[in-house]
Amino acid sequence: MDIFYLDEYLQGAKVNCRISAKENNSLDFTKLCIEIRDALIREWEEGGAVDFSSATSLQKRAIIGYANETAYFKEKIKQMITCLQAETVAFPPWYENLAEAIFHENWGMAAIAEWFSDSYRESSSAKIIGDRIYFLHEGRMKQMPQKISEERKEQMIRAFLLLTPEERLDKEFHEVYLLDGTRITVFRGAMTKTGQDVVVFRRYIVPQLTFEEQASRKTIPTEAIPFFRAMVAVGFNVVFLGQIRSAKTTFLSTWQSYENPTLEGVLIETDPEIPMHQLMPGAPVIQLLADDEKLSKISKNLLRSDADYFILAEARDGNALDTAIRIAGKGTRRMKMTYHCGEPLDFPYDAAYEIVRSVGGDVSLTAQKVAASFDYVFHFVQLKNKNEKRLHGIYELSLDRATKSIVMKRICRYDFQNDNWTFENPISLQKLHLAEEESPEQAAILASESKRLSGRKEMIV
Repeated sequence: MDIFYLDEYLQGAKVNCRISAKENNSLDFTKLCIEIRDALIREWEEGGAVDFSSATSLQKRAIIGYANETAYFKEKIKQMITCLQAETVAFPPWYENLAEAIFHENWGMAAIAEWFSDSYRESSSAKIIGDRIYFLHEGRMKQMPQKISEERKEQMIRAFLLLTPEERLDKEFHEVYLLDGTRITVFRGAMTKTGQDVVVFRRYIVPQLTFEEQASRKTIPTEAIPFFRAMVAVGFNVVFLGQIRSAKTTFLSTWQSYENPTLEGVLIETDPEIPMHQLMPGAPVIQLLADDEKLSKISKNLLRSDADYFILAEARDGNALDTAIRIAGKGTRRMKMTYHCGEPLDFPYDAAYEIVRSVGGDVSLTAQKVAASFDYVFHFVQLKNKNEKRLHGIYELSLDRATKSIVMKRICRYDFQNDNWTFENPISLQKLHLAEEESPEQAAILASESKRLSGRKEMIV
């Protein structure tokens, strides 16, 4: 495709209005959208001065979100608005300006466009159900006043599928990604009730927060910050558990931001969720996107990698969990992983069940391997106010090799009634000795902070 230079095109661009200002007295927003759409179609049919291989390609790229082509459409729309003297035509309040409104009504995101504006930049999810539109706002799905017609929704879905030409239009389920990384999931046809097709928009909002900022939001206890810093420094293998939107990925990002920036790391994600190149600019961290099938193909290469640590953001399946356990089995430290799990005490067996279901084996033996692979489990929850997250508990995880029994000791507990934390037990001597192998200085800090938080004078064997 030839390169299109917007500024050069607009210098010689002419707009031919088919409706004069006098004839245009009764022009409302809907009519204006139609007039401008038809005017552009006429221009393309009559061989306008668009420097593209085809007008169809121009439309496709603008709908998908390419900046150059989108700018072309919006500039043409502005010229036509001026030509029609339609600057005062009222437009729906969910759009930022008239040109933006006409673009999205005809070619762009329609009424869902507001979710992509600055007003909702912190919203991680939006949904279209039937003709209704919802935005996630302050932790809850909020129904918006705008609607979308079945015809316009179908047009939008077809535009999204331009990103994946191999996708068949008659399929009942689609998953695609926009240029900005937004994931779009479509359920339609026999999968939904008549007139209730669903389009889900999901983007990853991972704030770059310090431990202090996390504490100011009351997600974690302030008094535990020195303890957490020491845990990062000694390189424990940690798992962050919780339901969807419980802040486990945000806390993983915070934890990782304190990692030694000279060490080599590998980040494996299913979706482009954690911007590690922004979180740790300059650090030698390889970022890979691999779903279940791809991960199974590259797992052997990962096992042969000389990376200092691995991060598995959102281990969703048995292959991901199996890869994590095998990497940890090589003695790799500083491993970090998030996993959906409602009950932390079930984690070793939940993970083992998924691994066995994918690659085979014995659940009990695999659960023992899981327990031997990780040192600490952090469990996060949402409060009744969905916008508030809390560290619900910290568990020390280990395997008693003599009895082959899994040991999970709770060292931190959140009190819902008083909205505070208590530390019940210090870390074990086993974990302390492990920390000393990495850094005697940080291990001493870890021991001191652990005893301070728990109110104990000695460590526990």
